[in-house]
Amino acid sequence: QVQLVESGGGLVQPGGSLRLSCAASTSISSLYVMGWYRQAPGNERELVATITSSSRTNYADSVKGRFTISTDNTKNTVYLQMNGLKPEDTAVYYCNAGKLLGSGPRTYWGQGTQVTVSS
Repeated sequence: QVQLVESGGGLVQPGGSLRLSCAASTSISSLYVMGWYRQAPGNERELVATITSSSRTNYADSVKGRFTISTDNTKNTVYLQMNGLKPEDTAVYYCNAGKLLGSGPRTYWGQGTQVTVSS
């Protein structure tokens, strides 16, 4: 079992920045992928950014050039630096991790952190 704990959400004005953190209960080098997803009211959960164990990154088109995903293996933490925030970025942001077990891949989710972009 892998526990993921997010932090760093809050209220920010349009154009502002936030950095989300997700601390894993296990060594993130054992996870083949980590990522951030978000869900706005009335919408389905959508991918924001992912990073693989080989540091390959992938971003949703809506956040390319504004958001950056990174990891710190010494802290077992994945970050999402969000710059140039827009009101449409308002959502609950969830941390996600994938681990390969003997029985197959397993996905884990954090509890979510609210990001609100408003003036």
